Amino acid sequence: MSETAQPVFTIEKLYVKDLSLEVPNAPRIFLERENPEINIQLRTEGNAVDEGIFEVVVAVTVTSKLPDGRNLFLVEVSQAGIFQIRNVPQEDLEPIMMIGCANILYPYVREAVSDAVGRAGFPPVMLAPVNFEGLYQARKQQAAAAASAPAEVPIQ
Repeated sequence: MSETAQPVFTIEKLYVKDLSLEVPNAPRIFLERENPEINIQLRTEGNAVDEGIFEVVVAVTVTSKLPDGRNLFLVEVSQAGIFQIRNVPQEDLEPIMMIGCANILYPYVREAVSDAVGRAGFPPVMLAPVNFEGLYQARKQQAAAAASAPAEVPIQ
């Protein structure tokens, strides 16, 4: 009788890999009363660290600017986790990291962003929930569309 190994998924460590906060126009910026524009960028990545051990990072950059272009603040947080993922098919590794692990990390990055902005003297920024499965599927569809698009060859 052939025994197949059971899949293994464990969280080994969660940590802030990078945290940066800038308030370039302080203290005068605190006297402004205009409503700022907030721009949020999100990135996820995963890499093998060792056999069956992976690091996944969810990175968020939040920029707040006034209508005249002056920055109120810029905060960048990279929340990382080390995960043990074993005995799963190779094609399932990427979705596990980009969806499952990202969902585990995101509440921590939300808290770090909110805390950093609040400590800088601004109202906390509460990041909206993210559908990592939808983002993953959209990226896969974009990659497939780009791969199937005909290559442009310059005419000479």
